[in-house]
Amino acid sequence: LVESSDPMSHGCVYCIEKNIEKHVNVIGRKKKCNRCRFSFAVVGDAKDIDWFNPQGEKIVPDNPNIFVVRNDEVTSTLTIYHATMDNAGIYKCMAKAPGQEAEATVQVKIFQKITFKNAPSPQEFNEGDDADLVCDVASSPPAEIVWKYKFNVIKSAKDVRYRVLDNGHLLIRSIRKADEGMYSCEARVIARGELDFRPIKVVINVLPTIRPRQSEVNATAEEGSTALLACDADGFPEPTVTWAHNNVLLVSGDKYSVNEDGSELLVRDVKKVDEGEYTCIARNKAGETSQEVSLKVFVPPKITFLNNQSASEFDEQVTLTCEASGDPTPSILWSFDQRVFTEGEQASWTRPDNLDRNIVVRSHARVSSLTLKNVQFTYAGQYLCTASNSIGEDSQSMSLEVRYAPKILGQVTVFTWEGNPANISCEVEAHPSADMLWFRDGFQLPNANSSNIKIYSTPSVSYLEINPESQNDFGSYNCTATNSMGSEYKEFLLIQAEVPSSPEIQQVESFSSTAVVEFDEPDSSGGVNILKYRVQWRLPGSPWNAREYDITITGLKPETSYEVRMSAINGKGEGESSAPMSFKTEPVREPAAPKLEVKVHNKGNALKVNWFKQDDGGSPIKHYLVRYKHTSDWKPEIRLPHGSEYVVLSGLEYNTEYEVHVVAENQQGKSLPGVLSFRTASEPTTVPGNHSDLQPLRPLRSPTHNPPTCTAKRLHSAGERGEASTGPQNCKNTVNRTHSNSKCFTE
Repeated sequence: LVESSDPMSHGCVYCIEKNIEKHVNVIGRKKKCNRCRFSFAVVGDAKDIDWFNPQGEKIVPDNPNIFVVRNDEVTSTLTIYHATMDNAGIYKCMAKAPGQEAEATVQVKIFQKITFKNAPSPQEFNEGDDADLVCDVASSPPAEIVWKYKFNVIKSAKDVRYRVLDNGHLLIRSIRKADEGMYSCEARVIARGELDFRPIKVVINVLPTIRPRQSEVNATAEEGSTALLACDADGFPEPTVTWAHNNVLLVSGDKYSVNEDGSELLVRDVKKVDEGEYTCIARNKAGETSQEVSLKVFVPPKITFLNNQSASEFDEQVTLTCEASGDPTPSILWSFDQRVFTEGEQASWTRPDNLDRNIVVRSHARVSSLTLKNVQFTYAGQYLCTASNSIGEDSQSMSLEVRYAPKILGQVTVFTWEGNPANISCEVEAHPSADMLWFRDGFQLPNANSSNIKIYSTPSVSYLEINPESQNDFGSYNCTATNSMGSEYKEFLLIQAEVPSSPEIQQVESFSSTAVVEFDEPDSSGGVNILKYRVQWRLPGSPWNAREYDITITGLKPETSYEVRMSAINGKGEGESSAPMSFKTEPVREPAAPKLEVKVHNKGNALKVNWFKQDDGGSPIKHYLVRYKHTSDWKPEIRLPHGSEYVVLSGLEYNTEYEVHVVAENQQGKSLPGVLSFRTASEPTTVPGNHSDLQPLRPLRSPTHNPPTCTAKRLHSAGERGEASTGPQNCKNTVNRTHSNSKCFTE
C-alpha cells in the first residue's frame, strides 16, 4: 500500500508475499500461491482509478490472473495471481476527477528460478559427427552451466574436443563410441545459492560396416540350382540388411529367399539372366552403407540347333551345322562312328598321314559346321555333335540321309551239285530301297521253264534258290536292282562242284600202339567245304581198314609194320585216296607223361588236378603217382589206381605257389612226370557260397609238353591256294584248321 501518493509518485515496487516475515524479491514460479499486491491512494476525491499493464493496456476486471479492487473513494489495489516472468514490467495507476488527472507507476521485477527448458535424454549422435549436447536453462539472473561426465567436470583445457558454448550447450568434436554414457548438465545461480541439474544419456550411433563373405559367387545354371549370397553387417544400433538387384529391392518369394537377419540371400532356379551385381544394404539410425556382391553364372553346354540333312551321292557338298549355348563358350566336336573330326581338314581315312580335303570342320563362336564334299553313300549315318566346357557337356545326334543308286554285294560264285539246292544271294545297298529282279538269258525268273527255282526277298537281300536237275541249271544268273537314283546289275555263277583231290601224307610218327599221321590238305576242295577225312590202314598185303568219323586208329600191335592212306570227303562225295605210307609201331615201353589241368575246388583252399588219357606205351596203366610241394619239401606221395582221372588236393595254404607232379606207371616202368605250377587264391574275407562247379585255374607255367592222343594239324591250307575250303574242326570227327599242318594219333 503506497500512502500519500501524488501524481509525481513513481518508483520500483516489490511484491511481498503475505506469509513471509520480511521483504523478498518474488521468484516467479508456476504455483497458484504466487501473488503480488500493490495499492495506490489518491489525495482528494477521484471519480475513476484505472490500472495499465506494461504493454499500456488497461487492465479489465475479467482478467482471471490480474485482479483490480477499488477499496474506497481514494484507494485501489492491483493483485497479480500466479506471477510469472511475463508479468514483470512497469504498471501505471491513473486517477481522474472532474477537470483533473493524475498517474503513478510501479516497476515489478520477478526473479525466475532455475528452469530447464530443453534438456532431452537420451540424445543420439552419429559417430564422427560434431555433437551438440542440448541443455537450455532459464533463470534470472542467468545461471552458470557446468557439464560433467562420469561425475567429473569437463574442462576444455584438458581435451580440446570439448567446449561449452555460450548458450550452455556442450560441443564434442568428432564424437566417438567411447564418448557414450551419462552426462550431467548443472545450472548454478551463485547469488542466491541455487543449483539444479539434469542427467542426459548420450547414445552414439555407428554407421554400418559390411563384410561380404564372398565378393564373387559362382553358380551353375542347371534345373533346381541355387546360389547363396551373404554379407555380415556391424553397427549400432544393429543394422537391418536388405538386398537389391538392378536397383530393385528383393523380397522373399518364389525366386528369392532372405533369412531372418537379412544377411543371406538365396537365389533359386539360377539362370544366366540372374548374373550381375547384387547390392547388400545395411541401415540404422547412423545411416546406410552398401556393398556389391557379384554373381557369376556358368551355363552347361546345350545343343540349340542340329537338324537332319539329306543329299544325293556325288553332290558337290553337304554341310551339317551344330549350334550350342553355354558359358564359358563351349567347344564343339563332331564324330561319326568311331572317328572324331577336328578343326580344319581331316586326315584321310585310308591314309592318316594325308589330308582328306573332302571333309572340313569350321567353328566360330558357338557354331560349328561339318562340310562333306563330293558326297559318297558311305557318308550316310548318324553324326554326333558334342559341345563341352568346364561345366559339362551335351551331345545330340543327327542323321545324314544320302540317296544313291543300288550297289550289289555278295559272293559271285556258288558251288553245288545236282540234287543239292543252293542259294545265290544278291545283297543290295541302296537308298531309297531298290526293287530286285532275277534274270537268266534275258528272261525274268521264275518262269514256266524254271520250276526248280524259288525267290525269297527281304528289303535288302534277294535269295535265288536253285535245285540243279541237270548240267543246264549251272551257269550265269543276273540280279538287277533299281531305285529312283538308278540301277545296277551283277552276274552270279552257279558252278558244278567236284570231289576234293587227295590229301598227301607227309610223315607218320609211330608209337607202340598209336601213330601220328602228318598230311597236306587236298590241293582242291572241289568248290565246297571238306566235311571229313577218311583214313585207311592195313598190314602190308592185307585189306584196308577204314574210319570216317574217328580218325584215331586203334587196336594196333606194338612193334608192327602198317600202311596208311587218306581221302577227303565233301558234300559231293569222296575224293581219291592218297598214296599209302608205311610205318611201324613202337615196341612196348613206359607210358607218355600225363597232360595236366587244374581247377578250383568249391573249397577255397582245395584244388582239383585232372589229367587226360595218354599213350600207355603198349601196356596198360597200373597206377598213377601224385606228389606236390610249395617249398623245397615234397608232400607224401599219393598212389591212385589205373582209370583215375583226377586228384583233389586239400588243405592248401592261401596265396601260395605250388608244383604238382603226376607219373603214370605200366609194366615197363614209369613215365616222365606231368608237371604243373599254380598259385592258390587269396584268403577270402567272407564265407564263400556253396558252388558245386569247379572253375579252371590259369597255370603259372605251361606243363611239360606231351604229344596229344588225337590232334590234327595242317601243313598247307587249301584257302592259301585260292580255293574255298574249310576242314573239319577236331580230330575225332574233323580236322583242326587252326594249325599250319595236320597230324593225327593212331592207337
